[in-house]
Amino acid sequence: MKTLIFNGSPRKNGDTAALVNELTKHLEGDIKVVNTYTAKISPCTDCRYCWKNDGCIIDDEMQTVYKDIDDADNIVIASPIFFSELTGPLLSVASRLQQIWISEKVKNIKVLKEKERKGFVVLVGGGDGKPGKALGTAKIIIKHMGTSFVDSVISHNTDEVPAKDDISAIENIKRIAQMMRE
Repeated sequence: MKTLIFNGSPRKNGDTAALVNELTKHLEGDIKVVNTYTAKISPCTDCRYCWKNDGCIIDDEMQTVYKDIDDADNIVIASPIFFSELTGPLLSVASRLQQIWISEKVKNIKVLKEKERKGFVVLVGGGDGKPGKALGTAKIIIKHMGTSFVDSVISHNTDEVPAKDDISAIENIKRIAQMMRE
């Protein structure tokens, strides 16, 4: 089993990391975490190279991530919620999925293997922002990685209770880990 996790948090020991760490404790197989704040991945510039050519013209770490997406059995989008949305660096990395979309939807060329990939979302946040918009965006990102959305875990009271102490979120993390192993 191969699991690819996109961590959209700027904090190495924050609430998102706590839930990602809890998840990885219960997983088996190969696990790769792409930390979008530190990854050397530029956003899509809409240069349209992928409209006429194979792949993306930007030669950075995303070239490896494309292969990781193709090989993954499970894909997780994990992010704090900033102003009711996923973080900017996570969205920048996701913008690079444009070349997959163009290949498959415009040029009718399959670039991802036909296989079942399970998609999950882990969101954390507090304050008055609502997770619905971020969850919707994450589901779209998952879909454009040739992945079926299965379930989510949301810890949305982190200004009162840290995610690591959110009993419901921890139990749901264990539950989705079990789904990934099935």
